[in-house]
Amino acid sequence: MTRRLFAVIRRRAPAFDAARPLEQQQDWRAHADFMNGLAKGGFVVLGGPLAGTDEVLLIVRAADEAAIEARLARDPWSPDRLTVSRIVPWDLRLGTLG
Repeated sequence: MTRRLFAVIRRRAPAFDAARPLEQQQDWRAHADFMNGLAKGGFVVLGGPLAGTDEVLLIVRAADEAAIEARLARDPWSPDRLTVSRIVPWDLRLGTLG
């Protein structure tokens, strides 16, 4: 099965406490370990919060949107602290990903 790149936008959900930094959110360690595992396995290529917003951008390699939704549903922060708001196929035109 061919994998391609997707841009994924995740949005903070109601249980996310905006008054606390990421590292002080409930289940932070479990979430961080989960996301680091996705990156180590090559599913997440790039990712991080979008400054000044309640959103996170992930660039992922996957077969399709259903595969992305299924993997992210296992995040300890899903769906209470982070939800998937948008998944869009992405064509890299400038630069390279290692």
